[in-house]
Amino acid sequence: MNALPEVLPDLAAMAAYGARIAARLRAGDVVALSGGLGAGKTTLARAILAALGHRGEVPSPTFTIIETYPSPPLRLAVVHADFYRLENPSELLEIGLDDYRVGAALLAEWPDHAGGFSNEPGCLEIALEPAGESGEGGRIAIARGGADWVGRMP
Repeated sequence: MNALPEVLPDLAAMAAYGARIAARLRAGDVVALSGGLGAGKTTLARAILAALGHRGEVPSPTFTIIETYPSPPLRLAVVHADFYRLENPSELLEIGLDDYRVGAALLAEWPDHAGGFSNEPGCLEIALEPAGESGEGGRIAIARGGADWVGRMP
């Protein structure tokens, strides 16, 4: 599927974009969030979780690697993972990622460190880049969806 870019000039636009993703999210989907440090991956994950009904803090899973959010209270169970610290995708077996994913959607930061998810039909890849040279213009989200995202793109 062709890439769909969207300018997100501020936090309100990021929240609205996250809400559009959340409205279309299904169990088994992966939202693969990529971009450099500080690109807004965790901010977008927080927006998606809030739109699904989460209230309260959403800690970055950088050190825990995986945080889970059950349904209820969320509309859909979600696994929020940050694979930045993985040295090899084989570490996913030790973590038990497949067990966590049963009946849940996965929000994956640094998906390349986990071997990527683009081969899955339910994968929505979102690359976040600074808008403008300094990044003061917000972010640009470039979305590319797998076969299961046809007709559901945010």
